Amino acid sequence: MIEKKDSTGQQVYALANGIPYSHHPYGSQVSRPDGPILLQDVHLIESIAHFDRERVPERVVHAKGGGCRLEFELTDSLSDITFAAPYQKPGYKCPGVVRFSTVGGESGTPDTARDPRGFSVKFYTEWGNHDWVFNNTPVFFIRDANKFPHFIHTQKRDPRSHLNHGNDSTMYWDYLTQNLESIHQITYMFGDRGTPADWAQMSGYSGHTFKFFNEKGELTYVQIHVRPDEGFKTLTDQQAAELSGANPDYNTRKLFDRLESGERPTYTCYVQTMTPAQAENFRYSINDLTKIWPHKEFPLRKFGKITLTENVDNYFEEIEQIAFSPSNTCVPGIEPSNDNVLQSRLFSYPDTQRHRLGANYTQLPVNSPRNMCPSAPGSSGCPFLMGNFQRDGPGCIYNQNSYPNYISTHYKERVQFKNLLSDKRSHSKYTGVVLDETSKAAVQQQEDYKKHNEIVDGKINEYQWVTGCSPLDLEQPRALYEKVYDAGAKKRFIENVVGHATKISDDIVKSRVPQYFGLLNQDLGSAIAKGLGIKYEPVSFEEYAHQSASLASAF
Repeated sequence: MIEKKDSTGQQVYALANGIPYSHHPYGSQVSRPDGPILLQDVHLIESIAHFDRERVPERVVHAKGGGCRLEFELTDSLSDITFAAPYQKPGYKCPGVVRFSTVGGESGTPDTARDPRGFSVKFYTEWGNHDWVFNNTPVFFIRDANKFPHFIHTQKRDPRSHLNHGNDSTMYWDYLTQNLESIHQITYMFGDRGTPADWAQMSGYSGHTFKFFNEKGELTYVQIHVRPDEGFKTLTDQQAAELSGANPDYNTRKLFDRLESGERPTYTCYVQTMTPAQAENFRYSINDLTKIWPHKEFPLRKFGKITLTENVDNYFEEIEQIAFSPSNTCVPGIEPSNDNVLQSRLFSYPDTQRHRLGANYTQLPVNSPRNMCPSAPGSSGCPFLMGNFQRDGPGCIYNQNSYPNYISTHYKERVQFKNLLSDKRSHSKYTGVVLDETSKAAVQQQEDYKKHNEIVDGKINEYQWVTGCSPLDLEQPRALYEKVYDAGAKKRFIENVVGHATKISDDIVKSRVPQYFGLLNQDLGSAIAKGLGIKYEPVSFEEYAHQSASLASAF
């Protein structure tokens, strides 16, 4: 039912067609006092028919979440590394919306589960929407895109028992122990930071590497970090478990209450930067999502501030319907790296929103650029300042009036193909005879870039194949466990792993868990075996890799 007001300014109950309804909204038309309802009761039919259709498919991942509105401020220019418009002039501000989420569970699961957290932001800039689709962990479980559906299947419910990994963790650990590149994420996630205590006290990381280009066409590799100014607060495994039962919407409620009471939590935004030469000499591949860039080698550089400002007015409209995509990260001046998980996400995220919300999901106010939609946040009020050739389909709100949906030579207003972001870097493909020195320099730059890509893109293949792993996969998580975790953190880590892996129902899978962690540290493997009440049978890296390959080939 849509809102309608009478001459006194009072809201009037109305049907969807805007006609005021004169009866009580709970009433139904019946044929006689004790008779059946009537098909002519359009109010009842409208109400029931809409009720049957008022759910959209929940997200396959990141289904459970909450969020709010925010403001972004550029505090320090990044113009030396990118010509992307939002990062030029200090003091620039724009509104936005953030959504925090857990990854594996359904929309009704506890938001205190031990799981990565999504940290996604949509910035409504004057030049269009710009998204950050981040997690609260700097690494991820996999580095090969085709593994993602299989990995997520193991985080969901068992096809036969319909139990999740809180009840039966066999699938969970079966997958992880077969894919050793997951161990960095697992070592991070089963540590103290695996269960954030407050979304406003939780970091966000791009994880992926992005390519920043300045106006000279110079390349800088970048990863983005967002750090809470209040510090990173976490829950113990016991606290998280208690809240899962007593208050499964703990984080959702906490953020909502803080904003309602007038608090305005803030975050500071940083970039890590790497030159092409550094990328060629880096020990790991910059396209490997399971690795971090050490801060000592690549220090953080501050560039912005995020302030959470207020709660949304309607959860479904602004949080459930909001649609993020890494493709929106890649505005002119920013390009995706060849990380193949990132490359697949460029397709997967918009595709899932077309499924969930329809082909015209970008026309929903929460997803509409403020320079295109009159009802978008902070809108200029000018519909379709920029046009395209997308028309029609379900849920079409703005169909661009009489503008043709092709390149027209006769229409009264010609469509202008013009870059409003001052992209001074040429994207031309240079072929044939080079006629001037400017073109020669551009061609040489392209050739140098091609050679660089061959080195960087080939680096990941030095130690990785689809089902393979390398001793390099163990270096960073081993340092995390042995050098970052103190004695108390190590003890809690072991307890967290044992508590989760105890629920494995298959003895063979259970026996692989201590071997998996024993590759990091044999004492760790032994302690986990003891906690699980099984014999520890350590294996070498070569034996473990051969075992994983055999399991994969047996399929």
